[in-house]
Amino acid sequence: MAELHPRDTNTPADALAHPGPPEISRASQVYLWLTATSVMCLLIADILGVKLFQFHLPVSLPFFGTTIEHTAGMLTFPITFLITDWLNDYYGKRAARRAVLVSFTMALLAFIVIQAARALPYWTAPFNVTPQAFEAIFGSASVMYLASITAYLVNNFLDIFLFGVFKRATGGRMIWLRATGSTLISQLVDSLVVTFLALYIGRKLIAGSGEPMSLHEVLKTAMTGYTLKFVLALVATSVLYLGHGLIHRVTGLRPLPSDRQQ
Repeated sequence: MAELHPRDTNTPADALAHPGPPEISRASQVYLWLTATSVMCLLIADILGVKLFQFHLPVSLPFFGTTIEHTAGMLTFPITFLITDWLNDYYGKRAARRAVLVSFTMALLAFIVIQAARALPYWTAPFNVTPQAFEAIFGSASVMYLASITAYLVNNFLDIFLFGVFKRATGGRMIWLRATGSTLISQLVDSLVVTFLALYIGRKLIAGSGEPMSLHEVLKTAMTGYTLKFVLALVATSVLYLGHGLIHRVTGLRPLPSDRQQ
């Protein structure tokens, strides 16, 4: 076959040399944006997790008592479960798993870069951040960071599996049940895994990471965190329906039938 030159076609030579970005469907664009948002939410949650907050309550609540105390990572971490449910519902469990793996890999890469930054020699200058301040943020959170992304991988895969179980059991009806039910169960496992790894196993294995919690305190801390996540999951139900409406309006997609949840 004769070689095809730009002059042999009606396409300008510049267009052949610089074809531009490929066109992707609206549904693919939404998948890309949801995955990117999931990556961002996981990274921010892991980085902000070093800060703890406390709210004083006018009444005493089970597990909480008169205060709510938790990590600032709670600002974005619950969003990752919402996104996983949306992807699972509209694109299937393979697509949802892919987004989880991308988020986990990017979080792990960020951890490696942070450790490399910690190892760089310090430049003594009055305008530079002090090594103590840098280490207080990025050094003390290393164990919690690894525990968090490990729990994220395990529990989002569990969430994807349970989502499919609930969807098949209800014949694709009751969005709130399959999303909230799978999230509540997987969040319980998440609270137990991340607390056990960060505050018990991690502190036993890594010198200088702090005194290990007793198993009783691990369970108490995990249940306190889960109670907060339980409330947030219930509140997020309205956001879940809003997201479904937006995805349908933007892409025209409808949730996959329960027998095609691949």
